[in-house]
Amino acid sequence: MDRREALRIIAAEAGRGELNFPTSVEVALGVQRALDDPDCHLEAAARLVRTEPLLSARVVALANSVAFNRSGRPITDVRIAVSRLGFRMIRALAAAVVARQMAGVSSDPAHRLLAERLWQHTAHVAALAHVLARKVTRLDPETAMFAGIVHEVGGFYLLSRLRDFPCLFGGRAGVAIEDGEEPAGEAEIGRAVLRVLSVPGVVVAAIEALWAGALALPPGSLGDTLLLADRLSPVKSPLQAAADRAAAPEAIDLVIGREALVGILEDSAEEVDSMIVALCC
Repeated sequence: MDRREALRIIAAEAGRGELNFPTSVEVALGVQRALDDPDCHLEAAARLVRTEPLLSARVVALANSVAFNRSGRPITDVRIAVSRLGFRMIRALAAAVVARQMAGVSSDPAHRLLAERLWQHTAHVAALAHVLARKVTRLDPETAMFAGIVHEVGGFYLLSRLRDFPCLFGGRAGVAIEDGEEPAGEAEIGRAVLRVLSVPGVVVAAIEALWAGALALPPGSLGDTLLLADRLSPVKSPLQAAADRAAAPEAIDLVIGREALVGILEDSAEEVDSMIVALCC
């Protein structure tokens, strides 16, 4: 079986709603579903977060980041951290845990390296999207960060299926998709995972815009924000073709202006770095 055939099989499963998640992922998915309940209150949310150690650590870490804790006073209590971040951001972090746990199931060092690079890319895009939404496109930064966190969930799901389909990445930790190769089925798989995660339609539309790769002038939509963050990330997705991984700085300079962009990134460097650390803890 080759990679194309494996993708067709997985896409067909996804089309039937047959997504196979590792057991560890089900716990985080359960937390996310519970947070979707409109009757879920702060105390209940804090208890739910405490049931998932990785989620607890990430919530506290992000609540202590420069972006969310301007005072610098350390937050160590999960309940306070949940209150500081709000339910929407907790939900985004639950999705981050799902993605990270999907990617961590392989024992192959090459695949684990591939998963780590993909997560580093995801964290950079999420943090940059948060800043760009606030300073460039003037959109809700938390929604933009959520979009960044979930924009590669299809890739993480494929990594979780390596035991069944080792041909998906062939043991390579560099390029998973060759230039000119048709990513048959990958969009369908990505959409199916986004549905399971109950990702809002506006975020799904932004991710679809990222896949299309068309940037508006001037940038103003959530899709534009996500695409800019993806292009500006110093860590490129290892699941993209080499041609796509090579950003076009001239195009980005044209969209925003080189001096303005450099200023935004320099002014926000500490904030971006603190969010990346929190997401990768």
